[in-house]
Amino acid sequence: MSGTLFLVGVGPGDPDLITLKAARLLAMVPVIAYPQTGEGAALAREIAAPHLNPAALHIPVDLPMSTDRAPAQQAYDGAAMRILAQLAAGRDVAWLTEGDPLFYGSAMYLVARIAASAPVRVIPGITALTAAAAAINRPLAARNETLKVLPAPLDDETLRRELADAPAVAIIKVGRHFDRIRALLETTGHAASAMVVEHATTPRQRITPLRAFAHDERPYFSTILCYRGAEAWATP
Repeated sequence: MSGTLFLVGVGPGDPDLITLKAARLLAMVPVIAYPQTGEGAALAREIAAPHLNPAALHIPVDLPMSTDRAPAQQAYDGAAMRILAQLAAGRDVAWLTEGDPLFYGSAMYLVARIAASAPVRVIPGITALTAAAAAINRPLAARNETLKVLPAPLDDETLRRELADAPAVAIIKVGRHFDRIRALLETTGHAASAMVVEHATTPRQRITPLRAFAHDERPYFSTILCYRGAEAWATP
């Protein structure tokens, strides 16, 4: 008998923004697994905490914060082995991910390692992208306009090319790339309407126009939404 691995999106930060389906599952599932940093911080677990089965076994997975992918891949190999042992014993496992499991989420690494051996089901979640748009009361894009989602670690040439013809852009994974991204947006004409949303939906949420950011600030958990289209709603 095999248990099922549930890849559960727990949303952007507010525990009330977990879906009903996810909340019902988390209240019953016997094993909870989640990524954590070397300091023991586990944001996905913190978000889901009010909904978790109090008797559940916890499997924290230490993920190194490094640009070198090898240590992280080894960590996922180890996590898959631990999770497969629980599934083989007939116990369901929920892997918690911030936002949505398959939108730049860690869950994709487990799908590749486990799907051939046990059932895998995905419980979608609200992304930080949509949460940020809700926070500033502004559509991500309108009518037939395109929306581009760009990871900030992309090189300058790629980002500039992608920004060149984009009316609406969401830039994620900003972190240490903030200054470089701000400079690029000034050159492409997106900076005037760009908004930075930090810690969306949490008590630490802060919304700041890009140009109003002090130059010594480095927002980490942030999304930059910018618009250069022609729809009337986007008028500053």
